[in-house]
Amino acid sequence: MAFAVDLPSADGRRKPHCRSGFPTRKAALAALEHALTCERTGLPCDEHLTLAAYLTDWLRTKEETLKPTTFVRYRDYVRADLIPSFGRLALQDLRPRHITAWQEAELARSRGRTTVYRIGATLSSALGSAVRARLIADSPCRHAMTPRPAAQERICWNPTQAAAFLRHNHTRYGDQLADLFELLLGTGMRRGEDLGLHWTDVHLPERTLLVRWNLTAVNNNRLYLSHPKTKASRNWVSLSPRVAAALNRQATLARAGQPPGTPLAGLVFCQPDDSPLRPQGVLTELRRRSEQIGLPRLGVHDLRHTAATIMISSRVLLAVVSKTLRHSTLSTTVNLYGHLLPHAARDAVTAIDKALTRADRKHHHQSGPASEDRAA
Repeated sequence: MAFAVDLPSADGRRKPHCRSGFPTRKAALAALEHALTCERTGLPCDEHLTLAAYLTDWLRTKEETLKPTTFVRYRDYVRADLIPSFGRLALQDLRPRHITAWQEAELARSRGRTTVYRIGATLSSALGSAVRARLIADSPCRHAMTPRPAAQERICWNPTQAAAFLRHNHTRYGDQLADLFELLLGTGMRRGEDLGLHWTDVHLPERTLLVRWNLTAVNNNRLYLSHPKTKASRNWVSLSPRVAAALNRQATLARAGQPPGTPLAGLVFCQPDDSPLRPQGVLTELRRRSEQIGLPRLGVHDLRHTAATIMISSRVLLAVVSKTLRHSTLSTTVNLYGHLLPHAARDAVTAIDKALTRADRKHHHQSGPASEDRAA
């Protein structure tokens, strides 16, 4: 069986499109319908481009633009999950029902909901690129993705617990990690920003530092030094007296054995051979040392949440908290920490109450004597 159709052309001449070799009339009609759809939408008619081939090419382009940690996660999801599950399908044949069935099967075998969502989000990103490249008309993920799982409740220390942890570090250890934890809790900086901090970006006389670098570990193995991902993150950070004292201690150690006046160079926190500290090692020590004094188990990023919580609980203006944490927008801070602001809600309604009460008193004061004179 075969089909033949004249397609529109700009010069008015015939533009025949013919194909043959179909086993049945139904198959020929389906191919004709597909050809007409491609002509109408401007999409290519490559029916043989499989998801495996497309995802492989998509990964190749992403390697040039993504950070190594993100690329490795995408690569692992594509190779271990997406290609084995969907790779044999033609790109144009993937349907929402395929994605829905895959998600249900993964959850049924006790795969983590967050992991399933992230794999689906990787597929969604890939198919979004296919739509923009006009390889497909619409992304089937748009009609099949499960909602983003609710974020886990953030665990923070209160000021008493945070102070006890820092005190324990300085009293028992007195090492560079004690000063590193002082910097993490005293500024709300991210772990990678602290581990990537260079002496050339620390200005102790002005009690400021500049965040320019971020140290991460790819697959908990290869260390990678890059710039922070957002413009807001690349910014100045003010230092409190106790954080400045911690950095001064590290500066004194770094200058030991050097000729006087030699400028500090390299990383602020590093191994004896000047190589970077490993992020996993910092987490291990944080948990080991906090367990020694019976504190709740936290991750390193939870120290940033602790710093934010202490600021908000101390009634620092949310806009100032947002700038201190170097969030891109104020709404980011509100979304993350809005639940910590019951006092702000009380202050707001109290302000309304006071304003209305003052207006009432002013009205009664102005109208009271005049009303009495008219009544007399």
